[in-house]
Amino acid sequence: MRIVFAGTPAFAQTALAALHQAGHDIALVLTQPDRPAGRGLKLQASAVKQYALMHGMPVCQPTSLRLDGKHPEEALQAQQAIAVAQAELMVVVAYGLLLPAWTLQSLPWGCLNIHGSLLPRWRGAAPIQRAIEAGDAQTGVCIMQMEEDLDTGAVLLREALPIAPDDTSATLHDKLAALGARLVVQTLAELPVLKATPQPTQGVCYAAKILKNEALLDWSLPATQLSQRIRAFDPFPGAHTLLRGQTMKIWSAQVAVDRLANDAVLTSTTTPQGTVLHTQTDAGPAAATPGTVLHAQADPLLVATGQGLLRILQVQLPGGKRLSTAEFLHRHPGLHGQVLGA
Repeated sequence: MRIVFAGTPAFAQTALAALHQAGHDIALVLTQPDRPAGRGLKLQASAVKQYALMHGMPVCQPTSLRLDGKHPEEALQAQQAIAVAQAELMVVVAYGLLLPAWTLQSLPWGCLNIHGSLLPRWRGAAPIQRAIEAGDAQTGVCIMQMEEDLDTGAVLLREALPIAPDDTSATLHDKLAALGARLVVQTLAELPVLKATPQPTQGVCYAAKILKNEALLDWSLPATQLSQRIRAFDPFPGAHTLLRGQTMKIWSAQVAVDRLANDAVLTSTTTPQGTVLHTQTDAGPAAATPGTVLHAQADPLLVATGQGLLRILQVQLPGGKRLSTAEFLHRHPGLHGQVLGA
């Protein structure tokens, strides 16, 4: 088919490459304007633009597609470019701009979207992160017909994908990008015979955009929830806490009932006063304030939470690199008893 492709990040670039390699004619690529990036804040082209230019595809980068918005001249140029392309269909993947009605109505087959969730669960901007944060057992990809409302269109093709216990947003992103690329190629091959299924009215929830201030860990939350947030916020914005007044990012952690070096099994229960620890060698349990480092000898690094214990596996201090717990504790001894976040 002759296609207009609209997308910006690496997730979209994977789909663009798959469509191109499958033999579809990419008549026009829409992507967001170049943005400052890196320490020098030099303008950097999106992953989609880089692929398009590498393969000689025409590129258009409007700031907005609204003809009645703040940049009507750019929207008009995009409208004219789409008309000149004489495409049959638009494929939209993580484009980042709202598509007004004229775009949805400008091509014979309309606009298809690759969405990284099992709709209607996790409509919106951050379905991958929110699925991990919520502790979902699975997610997936839907190929849907686009409407003016947010992610409400009928679904042409869907496939589920399990979320592994150690999946981060980065690893799940790559899995879903590959799945979405495969499904959109399949959709176009079967488009004349595929039946669009309206989304259920039950089970609708929204994946709000990830904000930086969400990444500050609240140690009064259960260890399970903290572990999910840490995985959800890797690589952006990076879950963090305070250690001796310094920001410390936590990149990897797991809920723990750990065997200590002396083979005493450490367990916990929760009371209104906080987490209570027990070991086989304890004379009695002791209440611990959430955020308290309870064990910090090479490995493990255990922290009390509002419910249960969290085993920290990988951390990073400002200006440094990601370190394993063993390496971090070797460089920063004496953490036992410290209260993180204080």
